[in-house]
Amino acid sequence: MTAFLFALCALIVGYFVYGKIVEHVFGPTDRPTPALRHNDGVDYIPLPTWKVFMIQLLNIAGLGPIFGALGGAIWGPSVYLWIVFGTIFAGGVHDYLSGMISLREDGKSISEVVGNHMGSTMLFIMRVFSVVLLVLVGTVFMTGPAGLLSHLTGVAVTYVLPCVLLYYFLATLLPIDTLIARFYPIFGACLIIMALGIMAGMLLGVGGHTMPEMTLENLHPLGPDKMPIWPLMFITVACGAVSGFHSTQSPLMARCLKDERLGRPVFYGAMVAEGIIALIWAAAGITFYDSTGGLAAAMKAGGAGTVVNDICIGFMGTGIGSVLAMLGVIACPITSGDTAFRSARLTLADWLGVPQEKATKRLLFAVPLLTVGGILSQMDFNIVWRYFSWTNQTLAMIVLWTGAVYLYRTKVGSKAFIIPMVPATFMSAVTSTYILQAPEGLKLATSISYPIGIIFAVFCLALFLKKTVLSSRD
Repeated sequence: MTAFLFALCALIVGYFVYGKIVEHVFGPTDRPTPALRHNDGVDYIPLPTWKVFMIQLLNIAGLGPIFGALGGAIWGPSVYLWIVFGTIFAGGVHDYLSGMISLREDGKSISEVVGNHMGSTMLFIMRVFSVVLLVLVGTVFMTGPAGLLSHLTGVAVTYVLPCVLLYYFLATLLPIDTLIARFYPIFGACLIIMALGIMAGMLLGVGGHTMPEMTLENLHPLGPDKMPIWPLMFITVACGAVSGFHSTQSPLMARCLKDERLGRPVFYGAMVAEGIIALIWAAAGITFYDSTGGLAAAMKAGGAGTVVNDICIGFMGTGIGSVLAMLGVIACPITSGDTAFRSARLTLADWLGVPQEKATKRLLFAVPLLTVGGILSQMDFNIVWRYFSWTNQTLAMIVLWTGAVYLYRTKVGSKAFIIPMVPATFMSAVTSTYILQAPEGLKLATSISYPIGIIFAVFCLALFLKKTVLSSRD
């Protein structure tokens, strides 16, 4: 219990201390925001801060901090370290910079932001990369909640899935304050009750389960089945520590903020809140099954959805608490899936220069995007999830490098660029090593993939320094 409580406190302190440092380095101003300059009644709409925070949290808190955290927990309490340090020094920085740079650049989608600072070639790559990732996100966040709803209601998935798809279509098409801003507070209440209920059940020892402490003996560096912790855990946890998907969502809220100084509570704060959700679920998985081996066996036998259901019932009972907890888990992916397709629509619209005020223009993108998502939803969920995870973390790496370039150019003479540069280098090693050895990648041995991954990260760092710091000295 001590390790969990320490990690929880570290996340909260990280928001107030390191989050303030990041905000100070970026330097919010009093300039009018895109929501005030371009209010179009559809995507650019000034919203109350609490509502913007809630939408941002639910946008980014999909299956990642729940399913991902449970998957990462098979390596034991060591996952706490990645959730804490990843959230504070990588995820929070990534989300804040992607949101604030977009805000400074008229709320442009992340592909346009990256292209503006990394060149035309990267702009094209990011446009394609972002749309592919968003469709994958929408797909995994469509099939996941459909399965959970089916488990909860007893209605076959084949009937539930079209209902989720219809909701996604409406959320993608309608103005942001019609569905998303109206219903997210309700989903948020479910999410908060779920998190507090699960945490209370663990801390009170409901069911006789004891939360394990972090020791050298139970870190499980290889995990079950000899799976190496590097880089698998850092890809598996994803959204609970750092996630490129978040950078596709931050511009949505950059179009709704009324003041630049609200960026820290909305962007950095939502990431910390998601880190807390991930921490709770990672601890719940280890605690409820009494060991990482028990958790791994349960994940293999029934899948993450069954594990979530068992944990909710085990810690909160079969009454209203359990139902609300399950709804909270379902709300997480649904409220990320709908905005994933919405972000894909806006990315394509920015790419092709098509205004989105008219519904007919929005239909032009919404229909084909949802059609592709519906087709992909028939694929094996685990296969789609694996590709999503790597694509997700690779995008995070690219956005962190973009943040480093932006801070170098706008904060001349300072060392502000170091803040995103360090996690960008780390994520370069994570993503390259993973794709070199993963089943869906090159399937190389760790003795080969490890050094190549480190070399790639060093190369990225050297290239960045050459193009920025060293070139300015010539």
